[in-house]
Amino acid sequence: MASSGEDLGSDGDAPPAAPAVPGGAHLLGFSDEILLHILSHIPSTDLVLHVRRTCRKLAELCLDKSLTHTVLLQKDYEASEDKVKQLVKEIGREIQQLSMAGCYWLSGSTIEHVARCRGLVKVNLSGCHLTSLRLSKMLSALQHLRSLAIDVSPGFDASQLSSECKATLSRVRELKQTLFTPSYGVVPCCTSLEKLLLYFEILDRTREGAILSGQLMVGQSNVPHYQNLRVFYARLAPGYINQEVVRLYLAVLSDRTPENLHAFLISVPGSFAESGATKNLLDSMARNVVLDALQLPKSWLNGSSLLQHLKFSNPFYFSFSRCALSGGHLVQRIIHGGKDLRSLASLNLSGCVHCLSPDSLLRKAEDDIDSGILETLVVACGGLRHLNLSAAHHHSSERPGRHLCQLLARLRHLRSLSLPVCAVADSAPRADRAPAQPAMHAVPCGFGKKVRIGVQTYPSPFSGQAGPQPSSVFWSLLKSVPFLERLELIGSNFSSAMPRNEPAIRNSLPPCSRAQNVGDSEVAAIGQLAFLRHLTLAQLPSILTGSGLVSIGLQCQQLQSLSLANLGMMGKVVYMSALSDMLKHCRRLRDLRLEQPYFSANAQFFQALSQCSALQRLCLVSRSGTLQPEAVLAFMARCLRVVVCHMFTGESLATCKSLQQSLLRSFQAERPALNVVIFPLLHEGLTDVIRDVPMVHLDEITLFKSRVAEEPPNLWW
Repeated sequence: MASSGEDLGSDGDAPPAAPAVPGGAHLLGFSDEILLHILSHIPSTDLVLHVRRTCRKLAELCLDKSLTHTVLLQKDYEASEDKVKQLVKEIGREIQQLSMAGCYWLSGSTIEHVARCRGLVKVNLSGCHLTSLRLSKMLSALQHLRSLAIDVSPGFDASQLSSECKATLSRVRELKQTLFTPSYGVVPCCTSLEKLLLYFEILDRTREGAILSGQLMVGQSNVPHYQNLRVFYARLAPGYINQEVVRLYLAVLSDRTPENLHAFLISVPGSFAESGATKNLLDSMARNVVLDALQLPKSWLNGSSLLQHLKFSNPFYFSFSRCALSGGHLVQRIIHGGKDLRSLASLNLSGCVHCLSPDSLLRKAEDDIDSGILETLVVACGGLRHLNLSAAHHHSSERPGRHLCQLLARLRHLRSLSLPVCAVADSAPRADRAPAQPAMHAVPCGFGKKVRIGVQTYPSPFSGQAGPQPSSVFWSLLKSVPFLERLELIGSNFSSAMPRNEPAIRNSLPPCSRAQNVGDSEVAAIGQLAFLRHLTLAQLPSILTGSGLVSIGLQCQQLQSLSLANLGMMGKVVYMSALSDMLKHCRRLRDLRLEQPYFSANAQFFQALSQCSALQRLCLVSRSGTLQPEAVLAFMARCLRVVVCHMFTGESLATCKSLQQSLLRSFQAERPALNVVIFPLLHEGLTDVIRDVPMVHLDEITLFKSRVAEEPPNLWW
């Protein structure tokens, strides 16, 4: 069941009377099967509390088991306290799977109503406000529960969990736990665990500046029960304390590795040194388990022969992100090592700068890749659906048919793809490419010349042609993967100005020289992707007008999230006119993230953005950027669905605080999920502000990161 109803029309609001369909037929004349499919796209709160009351037939269909057994409230930003309570009252007995992930705006007393859904088998409460006592009361009533997701926040006390709660936890087989404080949480109570997902979001210091210790609180049980574990996943935010705590979780695994373990994944930014315990764990895994999914910290793989000794059976996910793994080792130890990779669905090689070269010791960043290694990989992994090659320089030679794009075009099943910008450039400089202009450091205010909204003042990338023609290898690649849903083009040297999940790098590096050959016509090629839902473009220095964005807006009608960063010259925003023209076609756009130095968030920009009627979340990151408070307020008044407004610019702290207070005062009452953060980007207090952003928004839009193959497919429901 989708979490919003925008697929029912351009404005997403169902009319009170059932509309007629072509040919004079009435909507209710469709078969029940078709009607149930249509109803599945309506938020559960609207379905049960409103649509059900329109007529007798819909009253019956809205209570069909296919619609009431699974209820998804995440990102249903209109689900108020009263609506959720009424929903649980009316269909609580029927609900078997309930997701309230990221419902940060609901109070603990409202979340407690989940206890009335006594038939629950799965419940996701990540991001919800829960004390130990409330969790205990709730779980005590859910005797059929088998899958649980919760947050463990400061103040959590396992000793407050009742015996009935612990009995429920003893039957839980799947646990997702996000830690904001050093703790085992409820893991020691879950004696039947088969899947354990751990997200470590512990900060090294308190708000007062006190350094936190990674040692778990005295009196907590330190014996997690892993004997039945099949999936172990840990994702760490930056910080030493997260590494210290995860080692305590791993210590038990190293003593006795579960025989049925088939997925072992640890995602760590930066370095994470091996210890005696982790070496014992890896040795035990090499001897005793057969894996189908693997991700390890880079220091555990670099220079080791571990991959050669691990056993795999029908693997579906590999992540070697940021590992110093050469293409020679990749071929020798994974492909030619006897592993059958036809089942591999997702492969993450982001930051593996040598993965397409035979030898990592002698290669320089500007050297060409070994197309033979890439071809071997493509042939062996023909079923790939998700591939990430970002954060590296993958330059192709001029040999015919050996370009990276031409080889990747054989992966016809791809649904998501992340590439460095320089990797899609034609091997030789294009004759029709204007020389790139150097980045400007002296910057004019605003956008320079005024541009009228809706008036195309930029040249088409196809001037003089009858229509868009495949003029590059990138065109050909996209033509070969027409069902691509997520595409990322990220400059090899790009680093976001917003710190958090990666160690903050404040000094921006210049773009790769080959990226100068990727411009507006390559961006226009993306318009071929009719099923594209998520698009990221970052550090494309040769964007001259942004005209390719208009092609995307016109043709990619399914686009839901758009992230643009550092396009064109850094000294001025060259693509504003094209962006304005693009936005008026983005009727389904929900999320927009813009990161651009010297961006002027003025009335012109917000007038164009107001045409995105489905927009829910906006994040603007602009070093030395400006904003017009009156324009922001007018925009929020027009776009009634926007619940996230994050702006980090060069404005003063006083201006930011005043605007933030005005927005909250004006719109908080009617938008319960409203989250507004207006703050100077380079202010020393940014870290404290970031920590208060709900994790669902921080992770999905506020922070910039590559999301292709970030996690295994279907890691959590």
